[in-house]
Formats: sequence, C-alpha cells, structure tokens
Amino acid sequence: MKIGAANKLINAIIAKVEKEGILADGLIDDLKALRELALKEQDPLVTKALRLTYEYLTENQAFDVEAQYEEDEDGGEYPLEIDDKENLLYFMNLLLDADHKINREEIKDYRSALKEALY
Repeated sequence: MKIGAANKLINAIIAKVEKEGILADGLIDDLKALRELALKEQDPLVTKALRLTYEYLTENQAFDVEAQYEEDEDGGEYPLEIDDKENLLYFMNLLLDADHKINREEIKDYRSALKEALY
C-alpha cells in the first residue's frame, strides 16, 4: 500500500498474527482500519479483499482459503496446503507491495477464493 500508516498497520498485524495467531485480540478491528486506509488510497481490489478477509475470519474462525496453487508438469493446478496462520501472513505480505503486478494477481486470487467461500 502507498500510505505509510497502512504499511505500519500491516506490519503490526503481521507481528500480532505471528505472536498470537489468526484469532488475535483486535485483529478484525485492525483489518477494518486497514480497509479504511485502502479506501483512502482508492484501491478497490485491496478494499474488497480486506473486507472479505475479516468477514471470512469472523464467520469461520479460520483462514483456510485455498488461494495459492502449484502447477504440475502437465499444467494442472493443485491448491497448496498451508496452515491458517501462514496463509494470512502471506496475504498480508502481499498487501505491503499491493501495486506489484504479481502481488496484484495473487490478491485477486485471494479475493476470488474468499468471495466463492462466503457467497
């Protein structure tokens, strides 16, 4: 993200999740605050992905979203099995450089997977 306060908040969220896990106290509120900063940056992809993230966490008490895939020799894709904590940490790290082309594609994958799981 572009706003310094947003990156500071992302780093605080990462530290909180590393220490306390995905059910950390105040995590949902932090994600909501981060979403407000994404709104200020006028980044609809990040804004929506964050909203879906905290909705998913609230509803499932987990972050077992299958958004990362591995490709085999035949071109088939298989979801990677990642624990909830590492999955959320990976997503948050993508947001630190949300303008990077590859990161944006992966954020879109998370958005799509979250949307499909929730609706």
